[in-house]
Amino acid sequence: MKLLVTGGAGFIGSAVVRQAIADGHEVVNLDALTYAANLPNVESVADSPAYRFEKADIRDRAALDRIFAAHQPDAVMHLAAESHVDRSIDGPAEFIDTNIVGTYTLLEAARAYWGGTRDFRFHHISTDEVFGTLGETGLFTEETPYAPNSPYSASKASSDHLVRAWGETYGLPVVLSNCSNNYGPFHFPEKLIPVVILNALAGKPIPVYGQGENVRDWLFVEDHATALLKVAQEGRLGESYNIGGNAEARNIDIVRKICALMDELDPVGAPHDRLITFVTDRPGHDFRYAIDASKIRAELGWQPSVTLDEGLRKTVAWYLENRAWWQAIQARGHKLERLGLKAG
Repeated sequence: MKLLVTGGAGFIGSAVVRQAIADGHEVVNLDALTYAANLPNVESVADSPAYRFEKADIRDRAALDRIFAAHQPDAVMHLAAESHVDRSIDGPAEFIDTNIVGTYTLLEAARAYWGGTRDFRFHHISTDEVFGTLGETGLFTEETPYAPNSPYSASKASSDHLVRAWGETYGLPVVLSNCSNNYGPFHFPEKLIPVVILNALAGKPIPVYGQGENVRDWLFVEDHATALLKVAQEGRLGESYNIGGNAEARNIDIVRKICALMDELDPVGAPHDRLITFVTDRPGHDFRYAIDASKIRAELGWQPSVTLDEGLRKTVAWYLENRAWWQAIQARGHKLERLGLKAG
């Protein structure tokens, strides 16, 4: 297939690009190169004859029309989004503009390109955060009602609804997926796991919201990329698929596991768990997310291959071995600072 991947220089998008090229697909990487995008993420495939890059914004209809006409993709895999909850609390407008207006613009460009006759698919990639929060028990299924609690998750829920509506109203061949928390190599250093690794390495306090009791299902990003390519090619049109790692853990347990790995792999400054610092909780912090991924397993034969302990070890080792990657991001002025404090 020839895939148009939006947000292909981001964390999950670049994993999709790398895996798609490895699988023999052609890829057009469309990315606006905002703060969290990083072309070194796809450096390993940049010289492939099957890879093309287009710098463009999904809100720019003229650019989208040109790219569709020039490249004639068989499918869109739509990952471009603002995705950091704390940033959405401080500045929701950008999330509304990119995640909702941008998705609408992309849908309209895709619909014009498809024209009702072309063999084509539009795969929209979303998050389990659209479902809200769980208590001590239960799992999110594809039928769980939407109940987003942050500006970020509300904007993603809105984009999900737009994609479904374009499928129902206009017949656009759409398929959707909602994933749990991703982690792994090339993760932009503002999310929990890279922040813990880099703060531990620097001997700085490791901030943990509340008492770290919030629970997430963790999905290794390369497993997710494999699942997404399955959904894009084989998923039933009009359906959604939940993608999870079968790896629930409290945030505090994730932090302690990383500290133990740092003690082993980079023991300078050990024990690293002495750096754990409990800070004021995030406003509207969802207590627990957990995915029921039985549908994608039954229909498409996918299940995660990397356990949480294996994935964390791979991730910590990658950050230790690829210091130039994250040091370049820090050199651009990105600081490991607390965001999401403007709700009060």
